[in-house]
Amino acid sequence: MSENEDLENRKEAQVHEHESASSSVIFEAIRRAGEHEFLRPVSAIWWSGVAAGLAISTSVLCKGFLVSILPEADWTPAVSNLGYTFGFLIVILGRMQLFTENTITPILPLFLTPTGAKLLQIGKLWGIVFAANLFGCMAAALVLVFGHIVPEVRLEGILSVSRHYAEATAFNHFAWGIPAGFLIAALVWVLPRMESAGEILLIVIVTYVIGLGGLSHVVAGSTELFILVLRGELGIGSAVLGGILPAFFGNVLGGTGIFVALTYAQLRAEI
Repeated sequence: MSENEDLENRKEAQVHEHESASSSVIFEAIRRAGEHEFLRPVSAIWWSGVAAGLAISTSVLCKGFLVSILPEADWTPAVSNLGYTFGFLIVILGRMQLFTENTITPILPLFLTPTGAKLLQIGKLWGIVFAANLFGCMAAALVLVFGHIVPEVRLEGILSVSRHYAEATAFNHFAWGIPAGFLIAALVWVLPRMESAGEILLIVIVTYVIGLGGLSHVVAGSTELFILVLRGELGIGSAVLGGILPAFFGNVLGGTGIFVALTYAQLRAEI
Protein backbone atom coordinates (compact mmCIF):
# COMPACT_ATOMS: atom_id res chain seq x y z
CA MET A 1 0.00 0.00 0.00
CA SER A 2 1.35 3.39 -0.97
CA GLU A 3 1.79 6.24 1.47
CA ASN A 4 -1.01 8.22 -0.21
CA GLU A 5 -3.42 5.28 0.03
CA ASP A 6 -2.56 4.80 3.70
CA LEU A 7 -3.21 8.51 4.35
CA GLU A 8 -6.55 8.34 2.56
CA ASN A 9 -7.57 5.27 4.59
CA ARG A 10 -6.71 7.03 7.83
CA LYS A 11 -8.71 10.08 6.76
CA GLU A 12 -11.66 7.85 5.88
CA ALA A 13 -11.45 6.16 9.30
CA GLN A 14 -11.48 9.55 11.03
CA VAL A 15 -14.49 10.65 9.00
CA HIS A 16 -16.30 7.41 9.83
CA GLU A 17 -15.51 7.84 13.53
CA HIS A 18 -16.88 11.39 13.42
CA GLU A 19 -20.03 10.27 11.61
CA SER A 20 -20.62 7.43 14.07
CA ALA A 21 -20.97 9.98 16.86
CA SER A 22 -24.19 11.35 15.38
CA SER A 23 -26.94 12.64 17.65
CA SER A 24 -29.01 9.50 17.17
CA VAL A 25 -26.05 7.36 18.24
CA ILE A 26 -25.52 9.52 21.33
CA PHE A 27 -29.23 9.20 22.10
CA GLU A 28 -28.99 5.42 21.93
CA ALA A 29 -25.85 5.31 24.10
CA ILE A 30 -27.48 7.40 26.82
CA ARG A 31 -30.75 5.47 26.53
CA ARG A 32 -28.90 2.19 27.11
CA ALA A 33 -27.12 3.73 30.09
CA GLY A 34 -30.56 4.67 31.44
CA GLU A 35 -31.85 1.13 30.96
CA HIS A 36 -28.79 -0.16 32.79
CA GLU A 37 -29.55 2.08 35.76
CA PHE A 38 -32.96 0.41 36.15
CA LEU A 39 -31.22 -2.97 36.53
CA ARG A 40 -28.68 -1.95 39.17
CA PRO A 41 -29.19 -3.13 42.77
CA VAL A 42 -30.78 -0.55 45.07
CA SER A 43 -27.83 -0.74 47.47
CA ALA A 44 -25.37 0.08 44.66
CA ILE A 45 -27.41 3.10 43.58
CA TRP A 46 -27.83 4.27 47.19
CA TRP A 47 -24.16 4.17 48.13
CA SER A 48 -23.12 5.71 44.84
CA GLY A 49 -25.59 8.52 45.54
CA VAL A 50 -24.25 9.00 49.07
CA ALA A 51 -20.71 9.16 47.71
CA ALA A 52 -21.85 11.75 45.16
CA GLY A 53 -23.42 13.89 47.90
CA LEU A 54 -20.19 13.81 49.88
CA ALA A 55 -18.02 14.43 46.84
CA ILE A 56 -20.09 17.30 45.44
CA SER A 57 -19.69 19.02 48.80
CA THR A 58 -16.03 19.52 47.99
CA SER A 59 -17.23 22.14 45.49
CA VAL A 60 -18.51 24.20 48.43
CA LEU A 61 -15.33 23.44 50.35
CA CYS A 62 -12.95 24.52 47.57
CA LYS A 63 -14.95 27.61 46.62
CA GLY A 64 -15.05 28.59 50.29
CA PHE A 65 -11.28 28.17 50.58
CA LEU A 66 -10.72 30.51 47.66
CA VAL A 67 -13.22 33.06 49.00
CA SER A 68 -11.40 33.05 52.33
CA ILE A 69 -8.03 33.95 50.82
CA LEU A 70 -9.06 36.29 48.00
CA PRO A 71 -9.71 39.99 48.49
CA GLU A 72 -13.19 41.38 48.01
CA ALA A 73 -13.20 42.67 44.43
CA ASP A 74 -15.31 42.54 41.29
CA TRP A 75 -13.04 39.86 39.82
CA THR A 76 -13.06 37.60 42.88
CA PRO A 77 -15.97 35.35 41.72
CA ALA A 78 -14.12 34.71 38.46
CA VAL A 79 -11.39 32.97 40.47
CA SER A 80 -13.31 31.52 43.44
CA ASN A 81 -15.77 29.67 41.20
CA LEU A 82 -12.94 27.60 39.80
CA GLY A 83 -13.19 25.80 43.14
CA TYR A 84 -16.86 25.09 42.44
CA THR A 85 -15.88 22.76 39.59
CA PHE A 86 -13.87 20.42 41.84
CA GLY A 87 -16.70 18.31 43.25
CA PHE A 88 -18.34 17.91 39.85
CA LEU A 89 -15.08 16.59 38.42
CA ILE A 90 -14.91 13.94 41.15
CA VAL A 91 -18.56 12.93 40.79
CA ILE A 92 -18.81 12.83 37.00
CA LEU A 93 -15.40 11.29 36.27
CA GLY A 94 -16.00 8.85 39.13
CA ARG A 95 -19.35 7.84 37.57
CA MET A 96 -21.22 8.47 40.82
CA GLN A 97 -24.99 8.88 41.01
CA LEU A 98 -25.78 12.60 40.87
CA PHE A 99 -29.47 13.50 40.73
CA THR A 100 -29.13 16.23 38.09
CA GLU A 101 -27.48 13.77 35.69
CA ASN A 102 -30.53 11.56 36.14
CA THR A 103 -32.78 14.26 34.71
CA ILE A 104 -31.67 12.97 31.29
CA THR A 105 -30.17 9.46 31.50
CA PRO A 106 -33.24 7.43 32.61
CA ILE A 107 -35.68 9.76 30.85
CA LEU A 108 -34.68 8.79 27.30
CA PRO A 109 -36.04 5.22 27.67
CA LEU A 110 -39.36 6.74 28.80
CA PHE A 111 -39.51 9.09 25.80
CA LEU A 112 -38.84 6.17 23.46
CA THR A 113 -41.37 3.79 25.02
CA PRO A 114 -43.67 5.76 27.36
CA THR A 115 -45.26 3.28 29.75
CA GLY A 116 -46.49 3.38 33.32
CA ALA A 117 -43.87 0.80 34.31
CA LYS A 118 -41.06 3.02 32.99
CA LEU A 119 -42.49 6.00 34.84
CA LEU A 120 -42.52 4.03 38.09
CA GLN A 121 -38.93 2.91 37.50
CA ILE A 122 -37.87 6.53 37.02
CA GLY A 123 -39.72 7.63 40.16
CA LYS A 124 -38.01 4.90 42.17
CA LEU A 125 -34.57 5.74 40.74
CA TRP A 126 -35.01 9.46 41.29
CA GLY A 127 -36.23 8.93 44.84
CA ILE A 128 -33.26 6.74 45.78
CA VAL A 129 -30.65 8.95 44.13
CA PHE A 130 -32.02 12.22 45.47
CA ALA A 131 -32.39 10.89 49.01
CA ALA A 132 -28.88 9.42 48.87
CA ASN A 133 -27.42 12.70 47.57
CA LEU A 134 -29.08 14.64 50.39
CA PHE A 135 -27.87 12.11 52.94
CA GLY A 136 -24.31 12.56 51.66
CA CYS A 137 -24.69 16.35 51.72
CA MET A 138 -25.94 16.28 55.31
CA ALA A 139 -23.08 13.99 56.34
CA ALA A 140 -20.60 16.40 54.74
CA ALA A 141 -22.23 19.37 56.47
CA LEU A 142 -22.07 17.58 59.85
CA VAL A 143 -18.37 16.93 59.45
CA LEU A 144 -17.64 20.48 58.32
CA VAL A 145 -19.59 22.11 61.17
CA PHE A 146 -18.71 19.80 64.07
CA GLY A 147 -15.63 17.90 62.91
CA HIS A 148 -13.16 20.80 63.05
CA ILE A 149 -11.53 19.44 59.89
CA VAL A 150 -10.72 22.87 58.40
CA PRO A 151 -9.13 25.95 60.01
CA GLU A 152 -11.61 28.52 61.30
CA VAL A 153 -10.53 31.12 58.75
CA ARG A 154 -11.29 28.67 55.91
CA LEU A 155 -14.62 27.76 57.50
CA GLU A 156 -15.56 31.43 57.38
CA GLY A 157 -15.12 31.33 53.62
CA ILE A 158 -17.43 28.30 53.39
CA LEU A 159 -20.01 30.05 55.58
CA SER A 160 -19.82 33.15 53.39
CA VAL A 161 -20.58 31.06 50.30
CA SER A 162 -23.43 29.27 52.08
CA ARG A 163 -25.01 32.48 53.39
CA HIS A 164 -24.92 34.01 49.94
CA TYR A 165 -26.74 30.97 48.51
CA ALA A 166 -29.36 31.09 51.28
CA GLU A 167 -30.13 34.75 50.61
CA ALA A 168 -32.01 33.86 47.42
CA THR A 169 -35.78 33.46 47.54
CA ALA A 170 -37.65 30.27 46.68
CA PHE A 171 -38.59 31.74 43.31
CA ASN A 172 -34.95 32.68 42.70
CA HIS A 173 -33.83 29.11 43.33
CA PHE A 174 -36.54 27.76 41.02
CA ALA A 175 -35.75 30.22 38.23
CA TRP A 176 -31.98 29.93 38.61
CA GLY A 177 -32.29 26.13 38.80
CA ILE A 178 -33.69 25.97 35.25
CA PRO A 179 -30.49 26.97 33.40
CA ALA A 180 -28.42 24.88 35.84
CA GLY A 181 -30.50 21.80 35.02
CA PHE A 182 -30.29 22.56 31.32
CA LEU A 183 -26.50 22.89 31.46
CA ILE A 184 -25.98 19.63 33.37
CA ALA A 185 -28.24 17.76 30.93
CA ALA A 186 -26.31 19.29 28.02
CA LEU A 187 -23.07 18.19 29.68
CA VAL A 188 -24.30 14.58 29.96
CA TRP A 189 -25.38 14.72 26.32
CA VAL A 190 -22.05 15.99 25.00
CA LEU A 191 -19.67 13.90 27.16
CA PRO A 192 -19.94 10.68 25.05
CA ARG A 193 -18.38 12.62 22.15
CA MET A 194 -15.34 13.69 24.16
CA GLU A 195 -11.90 12.22 24.70
CA SER A 196 -10.70 11.89 28.32
CA ALA A 197 -8.85 15.23 28.34
CA GLY A 198 -11.81 16.87 26.65
CA GLU A 199 -14.13 15.48 29.32
CA ILE A 200 -12.21 17.24 32.07
CA LEU A 201 -12.18 20.56 30.22
CA LEU A 202 -15.90 20.36 29.39
CA ILE A 203 -16.90 19.53 32.98
CA VAL A 204 -14.81 22.43 34.26
CA ILE A 205 -16.28 24.89 31.74
CA VAL A 206 -19.93 23.94 32.26
CA THR A 207 -19.83 23.77 36.06
CA TYR A 208 -17.72 26.94 36.22
CA VAL A 209 -20.49 28.73 34.33
CA ILE A 210 -23.06 27.40 36.82
CA GLY A 211 -21.00 28.69 39.74
CA LEU A 212 -20.07 31.98 38.11
CA GLY A 213 -23.69 32.67 37.19
CA GLY A 214 -24.85 32.04 40.76
CA LEU A 215 -27.24 29.38 39.42
CA SER A 216 -28.97 26.92 41.77
CA HIS A 217 -27.80 23.31 41.72
CA VAL A 218 -29.99 21.33 44.09
CA VAL A 219 -27.33 18.92 45.38
CA ALA A 220 -24.37 21.28 45.84
CA GLY A 221 -26.75 23.91 47.21
CA SER A 222 -28.13 21.44 49.75
CA THR A 223 -24.75 21.18 51.43
CA GLU A 224 -24.64 24.96 51.80
CA LEU A 225 -28.13 25.05 53.29
CA PHE A 226 -27.48 22.13 55.65
CA ILE A 227 -24.36 23.86 56.97
CA LEU A 228 -26.45 26.87 57.97
CA VAL A 229 -29.16 24.65 59.47
CA LEU A 230 -26.62 22.85 61.65
CA ARG A 231 -25.18 26.16 62.83
CA GLY A 232 -28.65 27.39 63.79
CA GLU A 233 -28.69 30.18 61.21
CA LEU A 234 -31.50 28.69 59.11
CA GLY A 235 -34.55 26.57 59.89
CA ILE A 236 -34.87 23.16 58.25
CA GLY A 237 -38.27 24.14 56.86
CA SER A 238 -36.83 27.22 55.22
CA ALA A 239 -33.96 25.18 53.80
CA VAL A 240 -36.26 22.55 52.28
CA LEU A 241 -39.17 24.73 51.15
CA GLY A 242 -37.19 27.84 50.31
CA GLY A 243 -34.12 26.28 48.72
CA ILE A 244 -33.97 22.54 48.11
CA LEU A 245 -37.40 21.89 46.60
CA PRO A 246 -37.49 25.01 44.39
CA ALA A 247 -34.02 24.19 43.02
CA PHE A 248 -35.13 20.57 42.53
CA PHE A 249 -38.09 21.57 40.38
CA GLY A 250 -36.02 24.13 38.50
CA ASN A 251 -33.30 21.57 37.71
CA VAL A 252 -35.89 19.04 36.55
CA LEU A 253 -37.64 21.59 34.35
CA GLY A 254 -34.37 22.73 32.79
CA GLY A 255 -32.92 19.23 32.35
CA THR A 256 -35.94 17.08 31.53
CA GLY A 257 -38.66 19.53 30.59
CA ILE A 258 -36.56 21.64 28.23
CA PHE A 259 -33.28 20.00 27.17
CA VAL A 260 -34.43 16.38 26.90
CA ALA A 261 -37.79 17.29 25.36
CA LEU A 262 -36.14 19.44 22.68
CA THR A 263 -33.47 16.83 22.00
CA TYR A 264 -36.04 14.09 21.57
CA ALA A 265 -38.20 16.30 19.34
CA GLN A 266 -35.35 16.87 16.88
CA LEU A 267 -34.38 13.18 16.81
CA ARG A 268 -37.78 11.48 16.94
CA ALA A 269 -37.98 10.95 13.19
CA GLU A 270 -34.48 9.42 13.06
CA ILE A 271 -34.84 6.95 15.94
